[in-house]
Amino acid sequence: MDTSTLAPARRLDWLDNLRIALIALVVVHHAAQAYGPADWWYVENQPRTSVLGTLSAFDGAFFMSLFFFISAYFVPASYDRRGGRPFLTGRLKRLGIPVVVGALTLVPGLMYAYYVRYRDYPAISFPRYFTDVYLGLGEEPADWSGPSWPDLQFGHLWFIQNLLAYSVLYLLCRQAARLLHRHRPRPRTGARPARGPVPGHGSLVLLTVAVTAATFAIRLRYPLDEWIPFLDFIQVEPARVAQYATFFALGIVAFRQDWLNRLPARVGWIWLGIGAALTAVLFAVGSDAGFFGPGGANGPSLLWSAYESALCTALITGLLVLFRERLTAGNRLSRAASSASYTVYIVHVPVVVALQFALSGSGLQAPLSFGLVAALALLISFPLADRIRRLPGFRRVL
Repeated sequence: MDTSTLAPARRLDWLDNLRIALIALVVVHHAAQAYGPADWWYVENQPRTSVLGTLSAFDGAFFMSLFFFISAYFVPASYDRRGGRPFLTGRLKRLGIPVVVGALTLVPGLMYAYYVRYRDYPAISFPRYFTDVYLGLGEEPADWSGPSWPDLQFGHLWFIQNLLAYSVLYLLCRQAARLLHRHRPRPRTGARPARGPVPGHGSLVLLTVAVTAATFAIRLRYPLDEWIPFLDFIQVEPARVAQYATFFALGIVAFRQDWLNRLPARVGWIWLGIGAALTAVLFAVGSDAGFFGPGGANGPSLLWSAYESALCTALITGLLVLFRERLTAGNRLSRAASSASYTVYIVHVPVVVALQFALSGSGLQAPLSFGLVAALALLISFPLADRIRRLPGFRRVL
């Protein structure tokens, strides 16, 4: 996602188009949160429909893993071009500043709206809420409704925070490799590194099995939608770490091995078909049918881990080939939208929540409310992000 300043010399218009489609899906996903899934959300007591719950489960199975893959694809070139210290400085500026600023502005604003509307405590001003409740400088109420004290969190900025952590790990690995290989003879000038085989059906099946096993093992302790403060700071959902970390690593390998250009189209089309079939099964059965489980040592948990891993692998492989082969056209508008996608990710949740609050109590059914919120949020978020990026100094960060 955060790739606008990391693109290689030859811009990949199809990858811009894929990034736009993914950020639009993120906006749609959050627009559905108030009307479908049972997950916690900033807006409660809205009409619901199980179809949107299934949509949320479908999105969650693959789209953030694909974001990690795309973001990681540009990391090696950035490191190679800049070197270790400038790479870290750039990552802290591009990722660290939005996380810190967002956690001190956007997220407390959203949490305060939830506090005022849904928590049964005496009304307080936002400054007092920010210091006493959000930062936890006040005394914790005896009947605190949680889920944790204080309210401080990173909300949807978790992805940027996790991406920063993965980037730092990549930096440490590169530095360690440099120390280990400093005494090896340098390759001949102009020598091209050997490229390994391109992933085929067998490799993708093995990948699916490995991610399934790791995901199921983690979910024995950490079910879906349970978040923990790793190292007391990094907001992590362990149930999906196996997917995210794996596809981040694969994004790095994909750059080194030129997989985006070398992956056979036939392999991608077949796996896109598998992804489409798995999607049809999910919407036919429904995510709340009892066949799938969020975690634990049980059959539904294993089935859901296997389904998510298969859908994730299939759709990531298939969508990469689909956009590479068919959705290649690029123009000034698409490139601007792609460049703004990172900012859209940061600002879209307040837009979505404001629209959901505006429609609350309107009497509209869940599908119509969802449709209006999704459409309006998309129409507002992209121009808003573009305007924000035009502010003095903002483009250097966003």
